[in-house]
Amino acid sequence: MSARDADALAAERAAALAQIEALTREFDEVVAASKASNADDEHDPEGATIAFERQQVAALLDQARRRLADVDAAVTAVEAGTYGRCETCGRPIAAERLAARPAARTCIDCAR
Repeated sequence: MSARDADALAAERAAALAQIEALTREFDEVVAASKASNADDEHDPEGATIAFERQQVAALLDQARRRLADVDAAVTAVEAGTYGRCETCGRPIAAERLAARPAARTCIDCAR
């Protein structure tokens, strides 16, 4: 693993943590807004409901947490000496794929 790979993983981890923090704040705001509202948002014919917004933010938060888990798995793979190897077939993951997705767990063939 090169210093560039380590830097990419560190940057990816920091970005995932920042995204989780921002989405958690947004989720908390949506929940607080729904508690403060007397409106029957489930039957409001205008626009998205608060429940929909809450679910949308929750889905994005789940995705960000999975992204962080992938980065943490990549860091563990670095420590184990298996970083850059496909978890499915065991072949090397192309440098171009790792440059685009530093936390990639599979080669491009297995990802298809």
